[in-house]
Amino acid sequence: MEPYQPLSRSIAGKTALVTGAASGMGRATAHLFAHEGANVAVTDLKQDAVDKVVQEIKDAGFENVRGWAMDVSDAATIKRVVDEAAAHFGGLEILVNNAGFAIPADVAEESYEDSWGPSINVMLTSHQRAIRAALPYMRKAGFGRIVNVASTEGLGATPGNSPYVAAKHGVIGLTRGLATDLGRDEADITVNCICPGPIRTGITAGISEEHKTIYAKRRVPLRRYGIPEEVANMTLSVVLPAASFLNGVHIPVDGGLTIKNA
Repeated sequence: MEPYQPLSRSIAGKTALVTGAASGMGRATAHLFAHEGANVAVTDLKQDAVDKVVQEIKDAGFENVRGWAMDVSDAATIKRVVDEAAAHFGGLEILVNNAGFAIPADVAEESYEDSWGPSINVMLTSHQRAIRAALPYMRKAGFGRIVNVASTEGLGATPGNSPYVAAKHGVIGLTRGLATDLGRDEADITVNCICPGPIRTGITAGISEEHKTIYAKRRVPLRRYGIPEEVANMTLSVVLPAASFLNGVHIPVDGGLTIKNA
């Protein structure tokens, strides 16, 4: 019998870049990674929102954090910020592609195109661009953990939301495709996907508490909405060095929504 092999469950000293980190699940992930001893590059669209999260983390006693304004719809900006973050922290081993938004879209309306293009660009195309920018640093480190945040909308569909649904289905496909590509790499690089369900974020803030409760009791076995920290902790589990044989999977964090038939 082979001797027991302990595997590290620490990301202390590793550098993580999180997109969409000014609020919701991205903010919770940035906080959690800093608490776990990682260097954290906080990125989002607006510098003032980024700076606020950076200060929150510093006020909690963690100094290895810096923020960058990054428009993930712009390829050149992604490359620049990834390079600057890697230069600042001396490398980059963890990437969390979390940035996203939701705009209702009626396929019969002319305005549908206004939702389609940005949805695919921000929530799918940007993922592969950030991964490609981070890949040289992961290969140099001999270690990489890539997490793409999709949604349970990538496993099903809600009416009036098809650009978002299409983008999130694409994220799962991209995750699977790159997991097979990078799994052959000599570096320890994995690509996985988190699929949050009903979570209390900015996207769901407009839903009344009454309707949140009705929906949760009808659709979610745990009978409630989740909070961003619950998603962040699953993301942490996926990026651990010990998660070295987890590759190409999509993990619903949804209180059981996707397994409930009625």
